[in-house]
Amino acid sequence: MPSRDPSEETWMTKPSDRFILKWIKCTVSARVTPLLASRRRLRPWMVTVTSAIVGVGAGVAFALGWGVLAGLAAGFSQILDGVDGQLARLRGSESKAGAFLDSVLDRYTDGALVIGLAIYTVSLSLPLWVVGVIGALAFIGSGLISYSTARSESLGLDLGKPTLASKGTRTSVIAISGVLSPTAPIIPFVALCYLALHTNIVVLSRIGRVFRYAEPR
Repeated sequence: MPSRDPSEETWMTKPSDRFILKWIKCTVSARVTPLLASRRRLRPWMVTVTSAIVGVGAGVAFALGWGVLAGLAAGFSQILDGVDGQLARLRGSESKAGAFLDSVLDRYTDGALVIGLAIYTVSLSLPLWVVGVIGALAFIGSGLISYSTARSESLGLDLGKPTLASKGTRTSVIAISGVLSPTAPIIPFVALCYLALHTNIVVLSRIGRVFRYAEPR
């Protein structure tokens, strides 16, 4: 398949990219991708796997109490997560297999980051049941955002306007909380609460919208 001209902005993002994720791809990932495009042996799936490994590593770093390192690794993982798709589009080598791999490995990264963040907050001497409940809600809500998006697309349902609960926003919140953790140790817990509340509110609103507009009266 023919490669695309790097001067064309269509390779930078997908139509489904919104808000923070689109900004990251256009301002950061897009600076890295052209540098890697000339390396013909480098395949997009290699970048996808690397992004997942770094993302899971960020979750492990959080669990070990290394907030700053975890935040930097999470941010780097998010940048690479934009590079793999851009590389495929720039070369004209997009595939359903690659998209599937990217989506599946994103869930591993999501889960590792939320679990690591929850374990990190245990060091704040908060009641374990509080951390457990909020961590579980953040984990479930984050997964349901992605699942409800994919399921709605397969069923042809309209979920309304895009929200700030997408993976790009969630990962950015986690990354920033890690980098800022030395200034205020409570920040990662605040990020965990945000993930628990915002994601589940969005999921519940999506359910309500589907029943209001998709079901026959």
